[in-house]
Amino acid sequence: MFLLAKPYLRNVIKVTCAIIVNANGLVFAAQRSATMSLPLKWEFPGGKIEPGETAEASLIREIKEELHVDVEILKALPVNTHQYPNVSIQLIPFVCRITSGQIVLKEHFDFKWLHKDELLALDWAEADVAVVEYYIEYNNIN
Repeated sequence: MFLLAKPYLRNVIKVTCAIIVNANGLVFAAQRSATMSLPLKWEFPGGKIEPGETAEASLIREIKEELHVDVEILKALPVNTHQYPNVSIQLIPFVCRITSGQIVLKEHFDFKWLHKDELLALDWAEADVAVVEYYIEYNNIN
């Protein structure tokens, strides 16, 4: 089953992620740099929610910082809680589109625009896998 919340996990870090879709329905995937945790894994970009910040505001801020673009949130998707060996992540995904700017990678090594059916061919960070699967199976936004 997809996106099972695990309420028994403590010390969960809340993290947003953007499933950025372009006008052709292609989905943006970012490859983590070799110096980041989970080196060279693919992910939907985003980041930690700051104290007092909403998930939506966090996502918009993080995408601007990481990719140098502005995004509009189109749809929220179900949250996925994932237990890594040393940390629990609550991944809060949003489907977005770029409203201005050109992508400039500030933290990531590479990126690709892919049809949703191509996404699972990438080596995703574990927390992102359930989000990818949910998006492929249930999302109606092209």
